[in-house]
Amino acid sequence: MKSSVDIHIYLSTVEDMEDWHSDAAEASDVLNEVLHLMYDKSDVDISTDTLIQKLESVWETWHKHPDLTFIDVEDLSNWVDQELNT
Repeated sequence: MKSSVDIHIYLSTVEDMEDWHSDAAEASDVLNEVLHLMYDKSDVDISTDTLIQKLESVWETWHKHPDLTFIDVEDLSNWVDQELNT
C-alpha cells in the first residue's frame, strides 16, 4: 500500500547530483518533483513493491539524465503517467 512507503527515503540531495549536473541543486529539485509526482499520482492501493519499483525507475531514468533541468514539468508529469500505466 502507498501509505507504507516513505517518499522521503527516495528524495535526492544536492550531493547525489553533483557528479552529473552543473546545477546540482536545480537537478535535485527537479528529480524530487518527479519523485513526488510518481508518489502523488500512484493509486492508494498500489502495492508497496510496485511503488518502490516505480520510484526506483525515476532514479534510474532521470538521476544522470543530462537534460533533466531543461525538461518541462508537464513532460515529466506525462512520463509519470505513462510509467504508472505500464
